[in-house]
Order: sequence, then structure tokens, then C-alpha cells
Amino acid sequence: MHKWELFDKNLLITNFAYLVLHLIFYVLEIDSIRINFSQDALWLLNLCLAIVMFGVALDIKPGDFKNLISNPKATLLGIFSQFILLPALTFGLILLIKPHPNIALGMIMVAACPGGNISNFMTNLSKGNAALSVSLTAFATVAAIFMTPINLQFWGSLYQPTREILQTVSIDPVQIFKTIALILGVPLLLGMWWRQYRPKIAQNMSKWLKPISILIFLGFIAAAFAINFKIFLETIHLVVFIVFIHNGVALSSGYLLARLFFLPTADRKTLTIETGIQNSGLGLLLIFTFFNGLGGMALVAAWWGLWHIVSGLVLSFFWSRKQVLTVVS
Repeated sequence: MHKWELFDKNLLITNFAYLVLHLIFYVLEIDSIRINFSQDALWLLNLCLAIVMFGVALDIKPGDFKNLISNPKATLLGIFSQFILLPALTFGLILLIKPHPNIALGMIMVAACPGGNISNFMTNLSKGNAALSVSLTAFATVAAIFMTPINLQFWGSLYQPTREILQTVSIDPVQIFKTIALILGVPLLLGMWWRQYRPKIAQNMSKWLKPISILIFLGFIAAAFAINFKIFLETIHLVVFIVFIHNGVALSSGYLLARLFFLPTADRKTLTIETGIQNSGLGLLLIFTFFNGLGGMALVAAWWGLWHIVSGLVLSFFWSRKQVLTVVS
């Protein structure tokens, strides 16, 4: 036997053994991750999300739901993009890259959540259709009470590795429905009631409550990262690129769908942001409430919560700057 043939075989065996050991370490590492998150912290997260939702609702009027009818094409595409297209594309992405089951279920959880609470701000910044953004936020918040548990159960059950997790955890979709209704639905109704019957007070409150509530929520996420900083540093490489690709798919799908159906530029920006900015805080709450802080899931939702702010702001600043340059030229 030629010495180079022996060398190649030995090298092949060595590389194969290294790959097997790496995969074993990868699986054990993800399965053993548990985020430090106490019951008190969970209650605080509930409170933060409720306050943020109340602040968002102060800008929502009953007429915003009527505005959905006045722009049916953009409305239907926005609803389709958030609740059908993104979960379906997420499932396709999972089949393509085959991440660890915990991470895959975290991706499905994020895709099943409604649009993020800062999407209205980013739409305004990017010179998008602010009225459409607010209307979609209002509708998505109500629809999420039903669609989030349905999408999580449906898409999670289609993929065998995530189906096994769902069966092990044995979550009750009705309990998820109740949790989302309490955290999103009640603050939404209270904020809209306040806006309807105390409009001047609501407008004044919205000016300081909305930005402060979002800062409080971001502070809470930062504190959670600080407490789990060591775990974050050791494991972030497992999800950082997956979240980067997933968020890119979400933003791109909203824009391409709007462009495919010849929506105006402002509406394209709005659908892009509404699809790409997800309420990962709600995802975290559901993960810690029903999945005991399952490591891979929590990492995906937490990193998404930070990354989509960066990607959304960069895109919004780009669009706002582009509009300024166009006007000047």
C-alpha cells in the first residue's frame, strides 16, 4: 500500500472522529444549558411586557382597525407575511440548516410571535406608512392571542425533533392562550380605553411612558444577560449566525412580498419592519413559563431581542437617509 494512501485514510479517520466528538459536545452543550431566571424575574418580565403593551396601546384608536379595511391589499399582505409566510419560511430554513431541536423550536417560537413593540417607531424613522404600522400592530396583537399558540403547535409538530420536545413538555395551548391574552390583550384594551375616553391624558402619557417602558424592558434584558454573562459568552456562537440569517429572511420576505404585489414604497418599508421585528420578549416569557427556560430556545429569543433592534435601526436609518439624499439631489 502506498504511504500516501495510508496517510489519507488515517487523516480521514481522525477528521471523522473529531467531527463526531464535536457533534456530541454540541448536543450536550445545548441540552445542558439552563438560563438563570427566578420566579421573581418572571413576574418582572410579565410586568415589563404589560407596561410596554399599555404604552403602545395609548397610540391605538378603534379607528385604526377600520383603517385596515381602507387599505385591504397592504393589510392582507401584512397579516399573511407575519402569521403565515414567516413561520413557513422559518420551517423551511430549519429543514435546510437542521439546527439543534432546542434552537429550532426557539426559531419557531420567535416566528410565531406578533410584531415587536418598537416596529411603529422604526416605521416612522424609515418614512414608512405609520398608519398601516399602527393598524397592523393592533390587529397582530389581538390575532397573536390565537395565532401564536396555533403556529407554535402546528409548525413545531411538523418537525420530528421539535415534536418530541413538545410531547415531552406537554404544553397546553389553552394555557398559552390565557397567558398571551393577559399580557397583551388586557393592556391593549386598557390603553385603547384610555386613549378613547382620556385622549389628552393618553397623548401626554404616551410621550414619556412608551419610550420609558421600552427602555425598562431593554434594561431588563440587559440585566438578564449580565446575570447569565458567562453562559452567554460560552454559547452565543451556537445561535448568533442562525439568528442573523433568520432575521435576514424575515426582513427580506416582508419586503419582497410587498414588492411582488406592487405596494407603494412606504408600504414596502412597513411590511419589511412589521415582519422582521418580532416580539421576542413575549417569546422569552412563554419559554420560561412553559419550557422551563430551555437553553437553546431562550438563547435564540434573547439574541433575537437584541439583534433585531440593531438590524431594524440600521435599515430604518438607511431608508431615512436615502430619502433625505433623494430630496436634496
